[in-house]
Amino acid sequence: MKINKLLVGLLTSVTLVVGSAQAADLSIVSGDTGNGLAFLRSQLDKFEADTGHTVTVVPMPSSTSDQFGQYRLWLAAGNTDIDVYQTDVIWAPQLADQFLDLTEAAAGVVGDHFPSIIESQTVDGKLVALPAFTDAPALYYRKDLLEKYGKTVPTTWAEMEATAKEIMDAERAAGNPEMWGFVFQGNAYEGLTCDALEWVMSNGGGQIVEADGTISINNEQAAAAIDRAASWIGTISPEGNLAYQEEESRGVWQLGNAVFHRNWPYAYSLGNGDDSAVKGLFDVAPLPKGDGPDARSAATLGGWNVAVSKYSPDPEAAIELALFLSSTEVQKERAINQSNLPTIVSLYDDADVAAAQPIIPSWKDIFLNAVPRPSAPTKVKYNEVSSLFWSAVHNTLSGNGTAAENLELLEADLTDLKGGEAW
Repeated sequence: MKINKLLVGLLTSVTLVVGSAQAADLSIVSGDTGNGLAFLRSQLDKFEADTGHTVTVVPMPSSTSDQFGQYRLWLAAGNTDIDVYQTDVIWAPQLADQFLDLTEAAAGVVGDHFPSIIESQTVDGKLVALPAFTDAPALYYRKDLLEKYGKTVPTTWAEMEATAKEIMDAERAAGNPEMWGFVFQGNAYEGLTCDALEWVMSNGGGQIVEADGTISINNEQAAAAIDRAASWIGTISPEGNLAYQEEESRGVWQLGNAVFHRNWPYAYSLGNGDDSAVKGLFDVAPLPKGDGPDARSAATLGGWNVAVSKYSPDPEAAIELALFLSSTEVQKERAINQSNLPTIVSLYDDADVAAAQPIIPSWKDIFLNAVPRPSAPTKVKYNEVSSLFWSAVHNTLSGNGTAAENLELLEADLTDLKGGEAW
C-alpha cells in the first residue's frame, strides 16, 4: 500500500509538472485604437480556449512614438514580463537583437504573405516578427457633399484645397459652423512623419533619407509641400489639428464635420458603424499628388506585426501565440471586422472579405502606391531621424519658421546624427 501511494503521488506530481509546462501565462502589449482592443481580446479568448494558455493584455499609449520608447526601455532591461510585442513595420531593424528568430517556426506559412512584407521584417537573415496586417492610408471623402456641389474626387492637393474650401464655406453658410475642409494627423509624433512624407513624396521631394543613405529632405519640392500643408491650418483645417492624432481626426470626421480626412483603413469600418454620422456617406480614394514634375500619389507604408521577446520565460507558447495572431483565420476576421488590410495574399480574393468589406479588394491600388519610411537606411537611428523630421514639420505647421528654414536646420541635424559616411 505504501508503494502504491508513493507511485500515485509521483504520478500526480509528474502530471502537475507537465501541465504547468504546457499551460503558460503570457502577456502581450497593445496600443490598439478604435475597437481594436476588443477585437484582440476576442481572438485571445479563442487562443486560450484552444491551447489552455492564458494571455494578459498590457495596455499601451496609442501614440506609436510613446510605445516605441517604452519598448526600448523594457527590452534594454531584459524585461521578462512581456512575451509578445505588437510592432510597427518600421521597428524591425531597431529591435531585431531583442526578438527571437521566427524563421524556422514560420517556415510553413511565410509563403502565404506578401514577400515584400516578410522582407521588411527580416533583418540579417532573421525573421524578427510575423505580419498581422498591413496598412496604407487613403483620402476619405464625403461623396454626398461632392455630389451636392457637383465636385469630382480630387487627384491633386490643389484640387483638394479648393474643393474643401468651397464646400466648407457653403456648408457653414447653410448652418453648420463646425464644418471643416480637411482633417489629418498634425501632432508632433510618428503619425506626422507619415503624413508629411506623403506630402513631400507626392510633390517629388524624396523620402527624407534615400535608400543609399543620402540625406535628401532639404529641397524646394519638399519645402513647397510642407508650406502648403501649413497654409491649411486655420483655413480648411482647425487650429486644433496641430494636436490631432488618428483618433482625434477621426472623431471630427465621424461626427460629420469634415469634407476630407486622411486616415488608415481601420477608420473605414468605424465610419460605417451604426453610431457614425457619416455611415454610408463616404468613400475612399488614393491620396492626392502634388504639382512637381515627379508628382505622384504617395501613401506611407504601415502595418503591424507580432514579435516574441528573447526574454520570454515561455518562448514556445509565445511563438504559438505569434503564429496564431498572424494566421489566415485571424487575418480574415480582422479584415471583416476591422477593415484592416491582410498580409495574406489569398484574402484579397476571399468572397467573405469582399462581401463584408468591399473596399479591401480595391485597396490594392492604394497599397501599390505605398512608400516606406527610411527605417532601412537609417537602421537604429530611425527613431531619432523621424523625431527630428516631425519636429521640423510641426514647427512649420505652427508658424515657427518657413519650411525652407526648418528643413535647412533639419539637414544639419541629420548630418550630425549620421556622423560618418554610413548610418
